[in-house]
Amino acid sequence: MSTLKDRLSDGLYGAGWATVKKLPEPVAAGLGRRIADFAWKRRGKSVLRLEANLARVVPDATPERLAELSKAGMRSYMRYWMESFRLPTWSKERVERGIDIKDVHHLREALASGRGVVLALPHLANWDLAGVWVTRSLGVPFTTVAERLKPETLYDRFVAYRESLGMEVLPHVGGSAFGTLARRLRAGGLVCLVADRDLSASGTEVTFFGDTARMPAGPAILAQQTGALLLPVTLWYDDTPVMKGRIHGPVDVPESGTRAEKTSVMTQALADVFAGGIADHPEDWHMLQRLWLSDLEERPDTGAVAGTPGAETAGAATDGVGTAGAATDGVGTAGAATDGVGTAGAERGGERGE
Repeated sequence: MSTLKDRLSDGLYGAGWATVKKLPEPVAAGLGRRIADFAWKRRGKSVLRLEANLARVVPDATPERLAELSKAGMRSYMRYWMESFRLPTWSKERVERGIDIKDVHHLREALASGRGVVLALPHLANWDLAGVWVTRSLGVPFTTVAERLKPETLYDRFVAYRESLGMEVLPHVGGSAFGTLARRLRAGGLVCLVADRDLSASGTEVTFFGDTARMPAGPAILAQQTGALLLPVTLWYDDTPVMKGRIHGPVDVPESGTRAEKTSVMTQALADVFAGGIADHPEDWHMLQRLWLSDLEERPDTGAVAGTPGAETAGAATDGVGTAGAATDGVGTAGAATDGVGTAGAERGGERGE
């Protein structure tokens, strides 16, 4: 059964890339809204999880308001996919018409000085579009990390897709990715990581909208070990076709404390910036998976605790999101996006002196 789902998922994504990029933009946008509304009306696990997460972001929202937000959230999510399927066909001029980033000087000045930079961002709006803007408009290549998906053919599609956009993509496996990222940063390069959800089950605990969650330690540890500048980024959509964004001021490495203490402080600072961007535009946060530790309760069907190794891989099996979700819930996966490096990988990379 899983093999059939894998093939179906791979086929669906392949069809998306092949078909959507050929459609006129208004047609693609309308198709995305219809798919989003269909998925929202089905009230599947992904939509219910999105609403549960949004309830934490907007705690005073009525059930009616949460429903409005989740519907808008699904539309925003499908806008991400419709845009992403079309990005390989976009010219530099089209990319520049579709995005407006504020405070770019933080990035330009650091790179001009020869210093490495880590851009860390949450699952807001369209991080792939932001990446294309970096490679094509700024002319700056960068390295990122991608969750290894099943089937392997689907992972290969995502890697080929992002490499076609000018990104160097490393698999999220062990400590090897961390070592390569560290080398790129020491050489004055740019690393971009989506970092609002830990995939290693060994991330750094942060307070996020009043409760405890784990976020990747990688961005903070990379900044400490390489001297790179750590810059948070937030993105959002508005009522125009242009995605907006902001590169925030740097998260500094504390002058005192152990590495673990410094990592905790820096990761919390990232979480605070992310929370501000998400609170301003909750409908653009594509978090259709469990995030807070209090939501990672024991699963009676498996006896495993979600969030521990083997219990939940990017929410695919248990949350109805991910490659299985594409087939069963009518929803794709934000987890297929680039992601932060977890503590385990960072530690192994550090032990090798990379």
